[in-house]
Amino acid sequence: MKDSPSTPTGLNGRRALPPNVSNEEEDEVPTMETIGLMPRGFTLKDALEVQEIFLFNREYDRNKREHHTDKYYNLKLIVRRGQPFHIQITFTRQYNPEKDQFWIEYVIGRYPQENKGTYIVVPLVQELQSGKWGATITHSNDRTIDLNVMPAANCIVGKFRMYVATLTPAGILRTRRNPNTDTYILFNPWCAEDSVYLDDEQERQEYVLNDLGTIFYGDPESIRTRSWNFGQFEEGILDACLYLMDKAQLDLSGRGNPIKISRVGSAMINSKDDEGVVVGSWNNMYEYGVPPSVWTGSVDILLEYHSSKQPVRYGQCWVFTGVFNTFLRCLGIPARVVTNFSSAHDNDANLQMDFFLDENGKVDSHLTKDSIWNYHCWNEAWMSRPDLPVGFGGWQVVDSTPQENSDGMYRCGPASVQAVKHGHVCFQFDAPFVYAEVNSDVVYLKAMKDGRRIVQKVDKTHIGKLIVTKEVGTNRMKDITGLYKFEEGTEEERLALETALMYGVKTHRAQDVVPSTEVDMDFVVGDTTLGNDIKVKITFKNNSQTRYTATAYLSGNIVFYTGVAKCEFKNHNFDVTLEPMKAQTVEVLIKSSEYMSQLLEQAFLHFFITARVNETENILAKQKTIALKIPPLVLKVRSKNATCNVFLLNINYHFYHKDICSCMRFIALYRQNHTNLFHCRDVGRNLTWESKCIPKREGPQKLMASLSCDALRHVYGELDIHVQKTV
Repeated sequence: MKDSPSTPTGLNGRRALPPNVSNEEEDEVPTMETIGLMPRGFTLKDALEVQEIFLFNREYDRNKREHHTDKYYNLKLIVRRGQPFHIQITFTRQYNPEKDQFWIEYVIGRYPQENKGTYIVVPLVQELQSGKWGATITHSNDRTIDLNVMPAANCIVGKFRMYVATLTPAGILRTRRNPNTDTYILFNPWCAEDSVYLDDEQERQEYVLNDLGTIFYGDPESIRTRSWNFGQFEEGILDACLYLMDKAQLDLSGRGNPIKISRVGSAMINSKDDEGVVVGSWNNMYEYGVPPSVWTGSVDILLEYHSSKQPVRYGQCWVFTGVFNTFLRCLGIPARVVTNFSSAHDNDANLQMDFFLDENGKVDSHLTKDSIWNYHCWNEAWMSRPDLPVGFGGWQVVDSTPQENSDGMYRCGPASVQAVKHGHVCFQFDAPFVYAEVNSDVVYLKAMKDGRRIVQKVDKTHIGKLIVTKEVGTNRMKDITGLYKFEEGTEEERLALETALMYGVKTHRAQDVVPSTEVDMDFVVGDTTLGNDIKVKITFKNNSQTRYTATAYLSGNIVFYTGVAKCEFKNHNFDVTLEPMKAQTVEVLIKSSEYMSQLLEQAFLHFFITARVNETENILAKQKTIALKIPPLVLKVRSKNATCNVFLLNINYHFYHKDICSCMRFIALYRQNHTNLFHCRDVGRNLTWESKCIPKREGPQKLMASLSCDALRHVYGELDIHVQKTV
């Protein structure tokens, strides 16, 4: 068998032309491309002509298993680049390798061109070369041959149309357009030549093939979890994800580059600028849509967007993150969800959070523009970064929550986690913003009436208190703070900060102040169960031999999880006398009636306590956000057979003075994209609800439920079940 040329030629040395495509879905390819006159005595019966292409025979399941695509609910062939797959071709007569010449063509897009990688002529070779396009015959039997086809490890990711062309004395004979031979080619984390190669099999199973994840939220002292159905293998999801690249008008030649795809994805998941997938809302108003806390997975969101071509309402950071994770894993890019607790939003790009206090120690809301999110979720995508120096590949921060504009669009990343850790914020994309999110200082400044700003305190540990993700193979939490920042106070941490300041600061940065150690202040918040009274204990410690007095101020605010205050529910002033070398504790009681009527959906309370030492005029400041403990929904399965009766027991809402009304319950059964949505009104204090669910799959499954009402949102419950028999 002789190798065919990379670009087949017909009579008179003319090149084979790509299919004349006018529309991807049309049967646009001519059967015969005639070159010159038909030779004397030659008829089409003598030509080698393709009778049938087999992609769905015994090799179909083999391909899907070997390429780790057997979970996709899609009848077309799905393979990964840089790895051979198997096909079978039957001709109208026996193939003679000494006389006959044929080749395979893969085409993508409306105007395929060989130099752009959208028209690919696969050469027939003796032996496949790793990571390069080629096909080799593995078996020949009469009129049927078996082939191994190798896609290039850097080829375009998407849905290709396939043709087989044979060279005859009269010209090139090409198969007609057949949708059944369409082939999806995805990224391949199992291929060392692919830019998303991940060398740990357990991590590949987790970050590519796991379609159920855990999202962490709340606050570091009261971390909550909820499962999220990524559903990247469900019917229609792959086409929906490819549609996002079409919608963004990403050039086909760039669709083999995970850097470009993840950057486009971070813009397309939110609806800002480009009418993307999810509309964000942080004002507690969700007319004409679904509250963000109700969603339990990405499937309904992506399918609705793909069918309607209209943004889906509504989402917040964990919703954007969950949908983006689906997009990345579906295309084969390893990805995970990350939560940063006490996440800074640096508005003026000076790598610090500026909180202005008036001369009495109270926060000046007019001057304070920076904000600290109680938590913020983003994604990490695994890829090489040939555009950066060696060592800055691996995990990259990509964030689809619309916060700040990046190159004219609301998007963020990919920013190298290694670059963020070492302060190399000069590297693209958006590394300064991510650095500020995890490692900026909180600076308290006294705003004087004459316009001066005097630094009172610099808190270096408040931002990025804890950065976590789901542990590989379990639902437990994994602390990855050390991947983003060095331990506070170390020489490496100081060097990273100096590097970041050298590259990233646009405005003057406040200099460190020598903290006063004479008087310290801290506080703790007692039992935070929703509906109970709360005790705030403030402890002052006088470390000197001098007697001091202080005037303290406690402000309690209902806040969105983004740190933005809705209203102040507690305003308390008190004086304290600090005896030499002694500690004194003051207890402030917060009654449930003070905060219950004003609660927002995630039940966050923010306490800001300041104290002015009268004798020295030093100001002490401390802030803390707490998430009230919301009783979970309790799910129970009555029967053990395939028909499940599910109960939602809401037995913990006795503290409400009025019934829960305008209640919406959203039940999601994690299997084959099955979701039920229910509405009810005038629900009493104890909720009990029953539903029949018929699982379609055997094995371990998960039931998830969320409740949303005007009084409270983010009420959630889940239950692991094992289905022993399918129906």
